[in-house]
Amino acid sequence: MKIGELAARTGAPARMLRYYEAQGLIQPVRLHNGYRDYDDYLVDRVIKIRGLLDAGIPTRIIGEILPCFDKPNSVVPVDPDPRLRETLVRQRERMSENIRVLSENRAAIDRYITSIDDALSARSA
Repeated sequence: MKIGELAARTGAPARMLRYYEAQGLIQPVRLHNGYRDYDDYLVDRVIKIRGLLDAGIPTRIIGEILPCFDKPNSVVPVDPDPRLRETLVRQRERMSENIRVLSENRAAIDRYITSIDDALSARSA
């Protein structure tokens, strides 16, 4: 698929996809005319990259952990960096806190929607 289709399917602007390529996060095939050709599996990869970026994880760390998404049980770091481990632990803690806050906010919105529904029901009764 062309870059425009990948952008449409993932919601990532073409410029961002080129950035992901420059960072080594995705690898399109280059056609004889120089155009990029993106495999279908990259749709899921780009969505995962965007999610990790939204969680605050920098691209250099994303590049190191992406293989875990492709083959979860077979990735064993050859020369693990203890600093990377600590960074990932901190990122995971931040993600957990974000999930907690988002869950609380979703519950509050659910309560508000229920209140609106109750008020609308009472009005029509």
